[in-house]
Amino acid sequence: MKFDKPETTNPIDQLKVVGQPVNRVDGPLKVTGAATYAYEWHDPDARLAYGYPVGSTIAKGRITSMDLSQARAAPGVVTIVTAKEAGQLGKGSRNTATLLGGPDIEHYHQAIAVVVAETFEQARAAAALVHVTYEEAEGRFDLTAEKDGLGPTESDVRVGEFETAFAEAAVRLDETYTTPDQSHAMMEPHASLAAWDGDKLTIWTSNQMIAWSVGDVAKTLKIPPANVRVISPYIGGGFGSKLFVRSDMILAALGSRAAGRPVKIALPRPFLMNNTTHRPATIQRIRIGAGRDGRITAIAHEGWSGNLPDGDPENAVDQTKLLYAGAHRLTGNRLATLDLPEGNAMRAPGEAPGLMALEIAMDEMAERLGLDPIEFRVINDTQVDPGNPARPFSHRQLVECLRVGAGRFGWAARDARPGTVRDGRWLKGIGVAAGFRNNLTMKSGARVRLDRRGVVTVETDMTDIGTGSYTIIAQTAAEMMGLSIERISVRLGDSAFPASAGSGGQWGANSATAGVYAACVKLRETVAQRLGFNSKDAVFADGEVRSGDRRVSLAQAASDGELVVEDTIEFGDLKKTHQQSTFAAHFVEVAVDAATAETRVRRMLSVCAAGRILNPKTARSQVIGAMTMGVGGALMEELAVDARRGFFVNHDLAGYEVPVHADIPHQDVIFLDEVDPMSSPMKAKGVGELGLCGVGAAVANAVYNATGVRVRSYPITLDKLITQLPGAS
Repeated sequence: MKFDKPETTNPIDQLKVVGQPVNRVDGPLKVTGAATYAYEWHDPDARLAYGYPVGSTIAKGRITSMDLSQARAAPGVVTIVTAKEAGQLGKGSRNTATLLGGPDIEHYHQAIAVVVAETFEQARAAAALVHVTYEEAEGRFDLTAEKDGLGPTESDVRVGEFETAFAEAAVRLDETYTTPDQSHAMMEPHASLAAWDGDKLTIWTSNQMIAWSVGDVAKTLKIPPANVRVISPYIGGGFGSKLFVRSDMILAALGSRAAGRPVKIALPRPFLMNNTTHRPATIQRIRIGAGRDGRITAIAHEGWSGNLPDGDPENAVDQTKLLYAGAHRLTGNRLATLDLPEGNAMRAPGEAPGLMALEIAMDEMAERLGLDPIEFRVINDTQVDPGNPARPFSHRQLVECLRVGAGRFGWAARDARPGTVRDGRWLKGIGVAAGFRNNLTMKSGARVRLDRRGVVTVETDMTDIGTGSYTIIAQTAAEMMGLSIERISVRLGDSAFPASAGSGGQWGANSATAGVYAACVKLRETVAQRLGFNSKDAVFADGEVRSGDRRVSLAQAASDGELVVEDTIEFGDLKKTHQQSTFAAHFVEVAVDAATAETRVRRMLSVCAAGRILNPKTARSQVIGAMTMGVGGALMEELAVDARRGFFVNHDLAGYEVPVHADIPHQDVIFLDEVDPMSSPMKAKGVGELGLCGVGAAVANAVYNATGVRVRSYPITLDKLITQLPGAS
């Protein structure tokens, strides 16, 4: 099915099942332990062996020797695979560094061997006996030190004459903001079980993008993609780090091939921080010029970040191209080559760190203008792409988000004078920030089956990373086929199923359900033809097919055998004529201890405009989880870089702090009523990233309102506040 014109009325609009707060259909499996995660796959007859990775202890250089003798002689060891034993490997198209290093080392904790043994404990003990000597090379690990050599590039985007307009502006802001390296820190580590059957490889793993993984595993191992099967039905969090093939998949496959039996690997937590991917640190310079009336005349956002050679920058400036009006504009990214572990997508890549800077700058500019921060944003709202005014937004309710949130949160009672409101020993403040994330869609396929019981089974390689994919896919099929959700079975996360959009970037829910919609349209046509109905007139409801006075059980269509159809949604060029984006307004109240500078979040609210909400219960879960990540980014999360040795020092959950229940108050979420017929047949968008975008800045702005201390370097830890608090000497 090609989606290339705005959607009109379709069966989804009935909203009998879609749009309802349906409980998670996979919930009972998860709470009873029946949902099988990657490391839990087990066949007692398969003679499983266990792998343990060996990581480089330098960040850059070469291996000069590896002594495996003690490790090979250790109890239970089955085999050891290094780059030498593996032979010439390829590199996945989405990998920056090779997943099995040697002799060249590209980053700290790059995998250089896998030890396979009868038990996990034996593999781990033997891995410690692998002795490696290196020839270490000098590396670059400090973004600040590299920044000065990175100026404007040809990729900068310019509209109008920014420098002239900025110089002529009545009120100007020119500030620099920094965000640190951050870790995904999901609960479930990267884990895989690999097994070969002749030249066919099956990997049970934890991965967000099945089709991508099949291609990159095949490319790395230099085997045909048809010989690779990837299975990942349940994922315990990924946040972007599981978008790509990582070393657990390749080491398990190589270990299994060498051992001649299935091999299971889970990466230790330090490997998640240094061996997989992370969100790169940024340095961001923002300049805003405005007239005395508060209207922005010039805006520039430049970002600096680092990555390994051939890596990509953290694109922290893109939202600034679209969020606020202003005739004269400049955005640009500068990429430093650093020898740190690979930087790549982490939840809301680009917008998350970008809005942490931009939305503080907006508050600072509002203060210079003597305007309320919400009014300043409203004045500079735009219903068209500022860089291309002929291209309107398909739907844009940023002002409504701000207004509704202000009313619900009690913004009118906020004291604009920072550092003046107290609650005993606590300094209280309220902050706001806008949220923005583009609507992304991807080609997505599904297969649907109708059996003689009247049960519809959906098969797609779409994944569920804890977001509720099983549930919204079941809701879509139920709505389309006129069934209760109990009559729908959903099977996900297997490359034997049609390729879907996968989970990531806020594109998964809208795209995958649209693919199921397309398959169900075809099934409806097949059923109508089988039962002798005109498919345009047929109504599917309550387990029946109806037209005029005639009604037939849906199951009757499969009385002679199961009906199976398959289709794929492909998206046309509507994004070229209309900008498709999602918007939010985030409100936060904090209290800061006037003596110790400890910060406590007391209230949070997010108001979201993100197209049709397919399931408000699971969508709310997505948003409050994202809000929690925003608190972490604002107040505690930071990978500490050892700038001499090139690694992240706090590479476990003892040293890398994330929010826990005690850190988070009750969170309110409001979804504005919105459908976007230009987005998909579902008229939905996405909300999982939007709930994070801007939250950190709302916290920072609240801290400023509470204390009068403006912190431009995240995270906002007490050492950055304590000497400047009101009354501090």
